[in-house]
Amino acid sequence: MNVLLKHCYSTLPEAAAVARTASTPRAVRIRRSRKTPTTEAESDALPSGLTPTEFARYQRSLAKGELLQPDGTEPTEGEWLAKLNSRRSRLRGMREVVTPSGARETQVVGEKVYLPNIIFRLMPNFTPPGKPYNPYEATFRIPQSVTKTDVRSYLAAVYGVQTTYIRTDNYVAPVQRAWNHAWVRRGGSARTYKRAVVGLVEPFYYPMMLEDMSKEDREAREQSLDQLYHLHARKDMVKEQYLLLTRKNSPGWVWRGDLTTRRGTILKKIAEQRALREQFIQLTKERMQEAREH
Repeated sequence: MNVLLKHCYSTLPEAAAVARTASTPRAVRIRRSRKTPTTEAESDALPSGLTPTEFARYQRSLAKGELLQPDGTEPTEGEWLAKLNSRRSRLRGMREVVTPSGARETQVVGEKVYLPNIIFRLMPNFTPPGKPYNPYEATFRIPQSVTKTDVRSYLAAVYGVQTTYIRTDNYVAPVQRAWNHAWVRRGGSARTYKRAVVGLVEPFYYPMMLEDMSKEDREAREQSLDQLYHLHARKDMVKEQYLLLTRKNSPGWVWRGDLTTRRGTILKKIAEQRALREQFIQLTKERMQEAREH
């Protein structure tokens, strides 16, 4: 695992660089497009691998003299990026200390967690219609208390996955009126979560995506899921319960079918019976007249 963690991702594949550019916040994309316009299928990284933000940070550090080395030289863009990436890919919660004997050893800062009690739920990436699936990103649903540093450390320590960037956002379930007229979250806490979009160095395809299956495999998978979890029966049951809640048991609900005692419905039925009777009498009269003429 240490070999994987020491792997430097300064030279990203072109598809991974494009994914990193496309996943930047909208305000950042608009600000960058004013200087160097790019399309959706291009990366805004410089030839050295620096993003515009990293390049601006490098220029500021040069101007301040923060990158001046003891020998009087300054690191190039590639050297500065390699040092930055080595710091990004370090093991969090670790530090090197010098023992009384003069030897260096690595110590854990804080308490080791062998069985973390957090759940990372892998989700398929959001793919606009007509766009290909992006294998250089992975989407997770995580607890709201988990930070970007926790996500990077968890994926590196448990799975050895190297990450290039992490974007997080919170989804809060909307509120609605309950049966007791109180404001509650729709769906409860299950509909409130944090999403983490993680950039990957190596491509990863979400397993068993319906879009990548043939027609026969897709039908077989849907049939097996229906047999295991009774998906269609559950949908029918939910529809039936919705009808009962929204119609029969709702306030002011009344019958509107044939078996009702409303005055308008009774008069309508009487008029229909009267029209049928008059039509029958007219047909009978015409038949009698025809029989007399013959």
